[in-house]
Amino acid sequence: MQKTSEFHGSIDGHIVIAAPHSGPGGTMNFNIAYPPRQDSPSRKRKPFSTIPFAPDPDFVDRPEILSWIRDKCAGLGARAALVGLGGVGKSQLAIQYCHFVRDASPQTFVFWVHASTKARFEEAYRDIADRLELPGRNNPKIDVLRLVSNWLCDESNGQWTMILDNVDEVETFPSLAAYLPQSRNGSILITSRNKDAAARLAGGYKNIKEVCVMDESQGLQLLRNRLQDTSTDEGAVDLLRALDCIPLAITQAAAYINRRARMTISRYLDEFRSNDEKRENLLNWDAGDLRRDKGASNSVVTTWQMSFERIRQERPSAADLLSLMSFFNPQGIPESILRRHSRTVARLGCEDEADGVFDEDFDILQAYSLIAATAETDMCEMHALVQFCTQVWLSSFGDSQRWKRKFIELMAREFPTGQFENWAKCQQLLPHIESLYNSEPATDESLKEWAQILTNAAWYMWMKGSYKTAQNIATKALTARESVLGQDNGLTLTSVAVLALVLQDQGKYDEAEKLNRRALEGYEKELGVQHPDTLTSVDNLALVLQDQGKYDEAEKLNRRALEGREKELGVQHPDTLTSVDNLALVLRYQGKYDEAEKLNRRALEGYEKELGVQHPDTLTSVDNLASVLRYQGKYDEAEKLNRRALEGYEKELGVQHPDTLNSVYCLAYLLHEQKRYEEASWLYQRACDGYKQKLGSQHPTAVVCLNHFSAMQQEAQQEGLIS
Repeated sequence: MQKTSEFHGSIDGHIVIAAPHSGPGGTMNFNIAYPPRQDSPSRKRKPFSTIPFAPDPDFVDRPEILSWIRDKCAGLGARAALVGLGGVGKSQLAIQYCHFVRDASPQTFVFWVHASTKARFEEAYRDIADRLELPGRNNPKIDVLRLVSNWLCDESNGQWTMILDNVDEVETFPSLAAYLPQSRNGSILITSRNKDAAARLAGGYKNIKEVCVMDESQGLQLLRNRLQDTSTDEGAVDLLRALDCIPLAITQAAAYINRRARMTISRYLDEFRSNDEKRENLLNWDAGDLRRDKGASNSVVTTWQMSFERIRQERPSAADLLSLMSFFNPQGIPESILRRHSRTVARLGCEDEADGVFDEDFDILQAYSLIAATAETDMCEMHALVQFCTQVWLSSFGDSQRWKRKFIELMAREFPTGQFENWAKCQQLLPHIESLYNSEPATDESLKEWAQILTNAAWYMWMKGSYKTAQNIATKALTARESVLGQDNGLTLTSVAVLALVLQDQGKYDEAEKLNRRALEGYEKELGVQHPDTLTSVDNLALVLQDQGKYDEAEKLNRRALEGREKELGVQHPDTLTSVDNLALVLRYQGKYDEAEKLNRRALEGYEKELGVQHPDTLTSVDNLASVLRYQGKYDEAEKLNRRALEGYEKELGVQHPDTLNSVYCLAYLLHEQKRYEEASWLYQRACDGYKQKLGSQHPTAVVCLNHFSAMQQEAQQEGLIS
């Protein structure tokens, strides 16, 4: 009988086996199955933190936001969210808050959860499970996310604070919400670029706080903190404004300046402003930042393009709206114009549906903090850098020019002629078209629309007395229309007429006369001699001839225009009244005061009735009547009218408008003739200074005004009234 042996040792695996004995050289085979290993029961853990970054020595305090976070997260089961553009400092504020919690309450757990994607959220929860040594965490059949959630719900585990960082993707919401407990012993602070996402996780919009860009003092402090050489701040404020005081852009600029041995703030700003290509390169530069998440870019362009792409995937029509808005001026974008555009691209008869789509699109862009409504009704705005980066993004897939063409098309529809009735809208839209002045389109259709915009803008700038700008853009518009429409097209002739008016008011009478004769000849050929546009051209030519002292020809043309307008438009039409006033003017210059006065009174009465007492055309008529009365020695009535005109001009046009200055000059001359030298003197001085600034010292009116002023001073000296 064989001797038996017993095994008295232990085998790791929680199983002890009695094995047969094998003699020398023998073999034995074991087939042992181990049941799953169970983790040991969880033990009470000392509170810890998973904050990924140490306190930032360069952090710039934003006390209002940090105070809001502390207040919002102080309650039982509290939830709060920071929302805003990528790069405005949401995560940095959250980090600072975490360190505040750890310092103030060491017994509180602080969990940092990256939530930009579902995978990163799961990774963070698994890390928490490992740090807590939760039983079952290594069992593939156990839901680790639920394991962590259950631990968080257990109030016996103590207080905790969680940061849910970068919750931007809609697809992650269901995954997140199910594992975020609403227990009394914990609070959650969320950071997101998407207001809607944040509100859903934080329990409503009342629990979210928008993080805006820094103010200038905060931005300047951040720039100084980040720069190695702080010996000079020259250009710092201008740089901050160029960067919209966006923290990421400031940090990026400082890193670039530090990296380049001879780079200064001023040189960086010069490069940034030099051209779009250089600006794009600077905003794309990524030097890395140890204080940002490994998955986050340190490039402003890349950071925001993530939001643009997300919107394009989530709601393409909202991305289209953003694309169009990127070509407006950043400030004062009229919502009503954007809404009208959305209707034009919708199907006929579906305006209500188009409005609903527009509202959804607008809300999406607001939710991502890419645009903001302003306190002013019907206005919204966006950061200039956001606009630029949007255009860079569009260029990355060849769509920039398409959207610029759409913007030109929209402005051609919206920017009106420069008549007084349109001034409010012209002023509203002028900042949005200024970028087009030096940007001639490549296609004929866009060139036609561009020329229309510039012609109307030149008309408005002429009416407002900005003659140099008006001449510049009117010349470009005329060149473009001649190129695509021809010399004699009606629209080309309109540009000819506008340029002539601008040149005339600058005292360039020869050029203005040539253009007016060209316009008149073209209108007569294309529209006929009695067409209202032809008659306007007749009047314009008469005025420039009058300015040159060619009174006989001017009078004939004035009478032709008046007769034609009375027949075509009626005796009370404003254009007819303009012809009445213009004829009175040339008669006055010829000393025919009685007839001139009658015509001036007729014109003034008609203007007051048709246009109102404060319309600029009415005020011009008031001044003209005052002048003819002055020539007749009727000083009292003339002075009352002069003062009425001046007060009206100052209110309607501003104190430096050329028409206002003309009124100042007329009143000065009236007082001069009455030997009221003291008041006349300061009025002359005001007119001369204004003319020099607005028209230049060599303008004919400026020269004549100065001559009259000098003559008055000599008279006063001779009479011993001034030294």
